[in-house]
Amino acid sequence: MIGLPTPTRDAEFAEFVNAASPSLSWTAFLLTGDRDTAADLVQEALIRTYLAWRKVRRGDATAYARRTLVNLNIDQWRRRTPSPSEQVDRADRRNAEGTVDDRDELVRMLAGLPAQQRRVLVLRYFSDLPEAEVAGLLGISLGAVTSAASRGLASLRTQYTPVTGGEDR
Repeated sequence: MIGLPTPTRDAEFAEFVNAASPSLSWTAFLLTGDRDTAADLVQEALIRTYLAWRKVRRGDATAYARRTLVNLNIDQWRRRTPSPSEQVDRADRRNAEGTVDDRDELVRMLAGLPAQQRRVLVLRYFSDLPEAEVAGLLGISLGAVTSAASRGLASLRTQYTPVTGGEDR
């Protein structure tokens, strides 16, 4: 049963939102590759977390919200919304001067990975979760996490071309 809002409950949840939003937003952005989609995902995860707040606040609320976020992302993918790799203009990987922001390059490279590899890399390395927790969040085996991480990192390594100064392009 959903408890009625109370000043204490609302204050606790507001404090949680302020603390967890940056991490959830970054995770959602890395999962989706799109700021608007990520914002929608975070909003929906926070709504669901608020509705379950009575039971969630006693445990790890951030873990609950993150799992909700990942599950919502998987649900969107299953409904076959355009993937981030379909939304990224591959021809524009670098600007005319040949420089690129590392963060932008990373997001573009992540967008090109298969969904499971992207999820594993985001949760494992950007959210700094242990392999067992990533496996639990995604509902896959520990071996699948290890394999997806290995393949994803190998793919990122082949795509990454560091920008060095003084080279003609």
